[in-house]
Amino acid sequence: MPLTSIREFADSAAEPKIRGFLHLPETPTGDALVLTHGAGGNAKAPILIALAEVFAAEGLQVLRCDLPYRQTRPWGPPGPGDAARDRAGLKNAVEAMKQTNPGKVYLGGHSYGGRQSSMLCAEEPGLVAGLLLLSYPLHPPRKPEQQRTQHLPDLRTPALFVQGTRDPFGSIPEIEQALKMIPAKAKLLMVENAGHDLGFKGKTKKEDLPEIVLRKFREFFEALQP
Repeated sequence: MPLTSIREFADSAAEPKIRGFLHLPETPTGDALVLTHGAGGNAKAPILIALAEVFAAEGLQVLRCDLPYRQTRPWGPPGPGDAARDRAGLKNAVEAMKQTNPGKVYLGGHSYGGRQSSMLCAEEPGLVAGLLLLSYPLHPPRKPEQQRTQHLPDLRTPALFVQGTRDPFGSIPEIEQALKMIPAKAKLLMVENAGHDLGFKGKTKKEDLPEIVLRKFREFFEALQP
């Protein structure tokens, strides 16, 4: 695997500020990926680190970033009023990557981070080349009536969804139904016997998953090339 380097990344001039970790590939392709975390996590989430490593080894510059609410509070979930500011922070992170990468910039995240990424792209079509949505939180556990799909009919950014077959936030049939609402190209990668953590709970790692996600990511987005 090609060598990569990691350094802390911060931009205090942006509002909201950008904070995270930048994975620099040895042989850059010019493309970049911004990844962010779920409601209870941060940019040091094991699944984000693992994905960043394989994507950077493939030549993408990867920024794992803390959402604005996490920069303000080191623990706990986001509050009801945090979402719009979190999306503004993601947009700033995307713009920062565009300044240093001449190719395509992609955006993705786990759970809450992925949902905010998709909402941002529904608000701003054309902001990024594509989305990588890990464990999309379609509804709260045991509350399937509380669907978080209102923005999906406005989503015109191609999206790869990665969902565990045992995810209480959205079953595979529910996710498949939600994908039908999206006018953009959308594809589902199922992860057998995985829950909302996709096999990355605590110190455990689903070792082969990052490579599988990378392969499906490349297949999906390369097929969209004109």
